[in-house]
Amino acid sequence: MNAASIVRLFLLAAIWGASFLFMRVSVQAFGPVALIMFRVAIAAVFLWLASRWLKRDLKLGMQWRYFLTLGCLNSAFPFILFAYAAQSLPASLLSILNATSPLFGAAIGALWLRIPLTLPVGLGLAFGLAGVTVLVGQTALLVGDRDWLALAAGLVAPASYSVASLYTKAHPGRATPFDNAHGSMWMAVLAVLPLVFLAPIRAAPNAGDWAAVALLGTVCTGTAYLLYFRLIDEVGSTRALSVTFLIPVFGVLWGALFLDEAVGWHTLLGGALVLMGIAMTAGVLRLPALRM
Repeated sequence: MNAASIVRLFLLAAIWGASFLFMRVSVQAFGPVALIMFRVAIAAVFLWLASRWLKRDLKLGMQWRYFLTLGCLNSAFPFILFAYAAQSLPASLLSILNATSPLFGAAIGALWLRIPLTLPVGLGLAFGLAGVTVLVGQTALLVGDRDWLALAAGLVAPASYSVASLYTKAHPGRATPFDNAHGSMWMAVLAVLPLVFLAPIRAAPNAGDWAAVALLGTVCTGTAYLLYFRLIDEVGSTRALSVTFLIPVFGVLWGALFLDEAVGWHTLLGGALVLMGIAMTAGVLRLPALRM
């Protein structure tokens, strides 16, 4: 990985880590559903403009069912869950919970697809579960019973990302990575739009709220996808996924700097255990060979 790719990797992690900051800032005024409606709509328009610039036509009508499923699993559903959780949970915690997606992917692959569970993957899942237990358990003690739904939403969202990833792997060659993002984002708009009538904007958003949602759509979604696909082209999907390890670092950093979120021992310990678990399930951290 050359210097330019490393810079793009850290920039992508910083951008995705900031998405939880922007959700925390704007969700109180917009509400979870309206916030995500604006996010996916802005991102869809942004990606359409990018497709015009890159001269890449999207054959949406031919594969609308595929894009609809992907849009719900990878955008509409998890985005709304994270926005719901952001009403009461700190951005730092949400960024760490978001990083558990590879752990869910390994667990779902073993249980649903009958993929053999190796010793490193099994230990990785154990470390990840321990980290989530520390994070969720300590947070539950701090926030009380009233926010258990927010904690559940913050855990189901990354599981949805994992199912979306397995879904795309089960349909190889259906679309390019860029078309997956572009087509699924328009389908996410269609999926979220009817819900807005049931959960409209709560209050009149101020300039800061609008700025946050604009950045969430253009930078944290549209631009982030373009950066991610550029990395996949340059270094491959496996190395590009190493951004997963960096997102919690920036999520915790932005939360502490801009929202004055406290970084307690449970955040550091739980985050370290989760990242260790991800490293083991992804094969980045390998067990030493046993000598007899």
